[in-house]
This record gives sequence, C-alpha cells and structure tokens, in this order.
Amino acid sequence: MIQQILSWLKRAALGAVLLLPLAAAAQTSDKPFSNEQLDQMLAQIALYPDSLLSQVMMAATYPDDFAKAVAWSKAHPDAKGDSAVKMVENESWDPSVASLVAFPEALITLGEKPDYVRNLGDAFLAQPEDVMDSVQRLRAAAQKAGNLSSNEQIKVSAQAAPAPSSTTVVVQQAAPPPQVIVIEPAQPQVVYVPAYNPAVVYGPWWYPSYPPYYYPPPPGYWFYRPIATGIAYGVGIGVSNALWGGFDWGRRDVDINVNRYNNINVNRKIDVNSNRVSWNHDPKHRGNTPYRGGDATRQKLEKKHDTDNRQAYRGKDTSRDAGRDASRDKAAQAMQDRGAGKAPAQGRDAGAGRGAAAPKAAGAGPDAARQKAAEADRDAARQRAQQASKDNALKGVNDRDAGRQIDRGAASQKAASARPSAAAAKAPAAKPAPAKAPAAKPAAVPAKAAAARGGDKGGRGR
Repeated sequence: MIQQILSWLKRAALGAVLLLPLAAAAQTSDKPFSNEQLDQMLAQIALYPDSLLSQVMMAATYPDDFAKAVAWSKAHPDAKGDSAVKMVENESWDPSVASLVAFPEALITLGEKPDYVRNLGDAFLAQPEDVMDSVQRLRAAAQKAGNLSSNEQIKVSAQAAPAPSSTTVVVQQAAPPPQVIVIEPAQPQVVYVPAYNPAVVYGPWWYPSYPPYYYPPPPGYWFYRPIATGIAYGVGIGVSNALWGGFDWGRRDVDINVNRYNNINVNRKIDVNSNRVSWNHDPKHRGNTPYRGGDATRQKLEKKHDTDNRQAYRGKDTSRDAGRDASRDKAAQAMQDRGAGKAPAQGRDAGAGRGAAAPKAAGAGPDAARQKAAEADRDAARQRAQQASKDNALKGVNDRDAGRQIDRGAASQKAASARPSAAAAKAPAAKPAPAKAPAAKPAAVPAKAAAARGGDKGGRGR
C-alpha cells in the first residue's frame, strides 16, 4: 500500500511539473491553444462517455463552482448518482457543476488540479471545435491501439462525420475528422467512469514535447484502483436524469436534453418550446476567476448569453447562429491576419465615397421610379380621353346605315325643292298659303341632312 501511494505521488509530481508550462501560458497569453496542448490536456478525459464528457466540459468553465463541488463531494464521500445531485439542488452552483457530484471519481480526480480545470474550461469556451476535434483524434488513436471497443460497460460506435450546414461560412481551418467515434453507456442508466494511463492507452505518443497528463484517482476513496494497462472500470453509478448533456458532433457544440435537465433541476427549469437546446455559458457563475482574454472575453460572453437567452425564449434555434457567428469570427480573424483589413488611406476614402453615394442612389432610385410611373399614368389617361372624344366625334361616319340615311336626306331635299314649283303652277293665285306650307316642311329636312353632311365632311377631313 505504501508503495502504491509513493508511486501515485511520483506520478502526481510529474503531472504537476508538466502542467506548469501550460498554466503559465494561460496566465500570460491570449493566443489559442495549439493542437499539441489540446491533445495533451484532453488525453485525461477523452475516453469518458459522451454525456459525462460534455458535462465535464461545461462545468470546467466555472472553476470557482467546480472547487466548491469538489469540497462538498470530499465531505460526502458516499454520495453519488441522482440522489447526490438532489442533495445540492439548493446550492448556487451552475447546474453543470452540480451534476458532477453524481460522479465523485471524475469530480475529485480532476478537482485535484485546479489549473487543469481552468485551462480545460477556457479552451472549451474559446475553441469548442478544436477541443472536439482533439477528442476525436485521441479516440481514434486509442481505437487503433486496440484499447477502445464496446464491452459490458460502454458502447463504442463509429459514424460518418455529418456534412456541414449549408449556412456555415467556410474558412481556412483544420478539417474535421472523417468520422466521429461515439462512446455511450452500455446500459443507458448505468455509467462507469473509466480510469486509464494516457501514456499507454493511446499507443506511441505523437507529440514527444507535450506528453499527456496523467491524474489517477487519488488513494483513500472507494473508487481508487491501480491501473497497469488498458482501461479499468470501477463501480457502475445508476443515474436517470443527472446526465442531460451531449455532443452534436455535426455542429461541434453541446446540446442539453431539456426533459432530463428539468427533471433533476426542478428549481431552475429551462422554459423553452423544444426538447433540446444548445448549451449557453453563463458568466454570472464564473465567480472571481478571470477569463483567458480578460474583460474583453467576459463582455463578449455576457452579450452572447443574453442574446441566446432571448432567442431561445422565442423558440429560435441558436446553435446554427452560434456556428455561423463563430465561422464569421474566424473568417474575419483570418483576413486580418493576412493583412486584408489594412487598406491604404486612398482606398478607404474611395470606399467611403462609394459608401456615401450608394445610400443616395438607393434613396433616389425609388422616388424617380415612382415619379416616372405617375407621369406615365397621367399621359396614358390623357391619351385615352382624347381617343374617346375622337371616337365619339367620328362615331357612325363609316356606318352604312348612317350613309343611307344621309342619301335619303339628300333625296328628300331634292324632292322638296321640286314640289314647290309644281304646287305654285297648279294653285290659284289668290291662295298662296298652301304652297308655303308644303314648302316649309321639306325645308327642315334638307337643313338637317346638310348639317349631317357638313359634319361628315368635317369628320372625314380630320
């Protein structure tokens, strides 16, 4: 027993020495973690079941709450499963942290290294896609080494990597793995926390300058067990709702099963019209631990948290928007790194000129179009009125019946002109009245016909 404790202390000391460069870098630099650093960091937990791993990632973004949960779990060494989570439901910790008291082996083992927890959380906040790609590289290596396969404790499956969403902005970055390896409990409600030596289980390590961290379960607890090779599983932990997280490997983010979450977090339910929502980091639970990137990172995360909460309340899927935003941020950063954002002053002025002219043109275009349309309508109305007047004036000019009527009128006028002379010759001289009366009647007819014929000539002349 003493020899095992000495061996554990030696390995712990080695892990602490290896962790110092990464911890120092986290304190002094805002640069992204490299693939070497991510693989080194994630080797300790990459073989956890997906649901447990996702909740470890979420909880690590709240280092202060994480430390409080570790202290509670040490004070209640026999508490585990859903019942342990119910015991801390009145604590102010983030629900992701509270969920880990169901798995004291994972919580206490990782909690022994606060700097590791903080780096893990900062990496997941800033580089979720890179973190998930690292997990897949490590799982593929363990599978290739013959140390990762389905058994009585876990179910391992390989799936083709989902195609990226059509809304994703494509930028130059590391390509995702061609397939994803999913690890699930063999029995959905019984979870085994794996323990393994990363220096052995992944085969020959590919970054000699960044050997993987190894934090074995601390001795003195019921879950302690020595590890020689491969993966060792301890006591299965029964859970129904304590595990409510999971990975969406296609979008490379974390989802929450709302039903399970609400069943275990009865005082802090998620009020949305969906069974799944994307996880959203809450800076209010960060405590006094500064972010990698300082206040700028905090302000960005606060803004994102408020925006995502409003959209989730309205029933909008925020995971796609988050993916687009992350891709756009990467694209903008890539362009800035290439110097595309540093345009000459003359180019900026020219761009400003075009930008100023564009709104004017955009504003003037609709007004000019409306004015032209109104003028065209007025012209068309005038033309229709003129045409109608002309049609009324010329109506019947070419009509055959109208022509025959005009001809009859002319014949009547001619006959009327001949009748007065005959009547005058036959009538006695003392009675001129009868001659005048017949002459008066036909005189009216020729007048109308003449007027009609005159109108006809005028109409035809037009």
